[in-house]
Amino acid sequence: MIDASTASRHHLVIAVLLTLGMAVTVGGALGFEHIGGYIPCALCLLQRDPYYYGIPLGILAVITSALKLPAWTTRTLLLAIGILMLVGAGMGVYHSGAEWGFWEGPSTCATTAQGVSSNVGDLLGDLDSKHGPSCTEAALRVLGLSFAGWNVIASLIFAAIALRGAAKA
Repeated sequence: MIDASTASRHHLVIAVLLTLGMAVTVGGALGFEHIGGYIPCALCLLQRDPYYYGIPLGILAVITSALKLPAWTTRTLLLAIGILMLVGAGMGVYHSGAEWGFWEGPSTCATTAQGVSSNVGDLLGDLDSKHGPSCTEAALRVLGLSFAGWNVIASLIFAAIALRGAAKA
């Protein structure tokens, strides 16, 4: 049986790794958007939500573990992160399937188009030249997977880590 100090350290390491991993993943998505110029579709933006909720929960898990609060508090937070990441993986599977044509995507995929001019004269020209992203066409594929496909992999890894950490030590 593992003593309380070892379990607390174990939970702390898991919470820190999860929080950093989620921050790097969503930070990478934001980097592709703001630096790389890839305009996210509505489903892409929706897939970020589990990370936006999971990162603060991860920070709380780090705090509860560092302060040596009862282990159930940290385990509960890790469980919540695991569930969020499973939801994120499910959204990624849906989005990837729509991109590959396995099923129909959403009827609308509207987001705000970045790079549209605020000048009224240029606005009419921009309407013809700028097109919003599509939820059914991958903007980029790396090793055969779109951003949604890579999100499925990342989310499943984070879910496995979180759920393993939430299991009683």
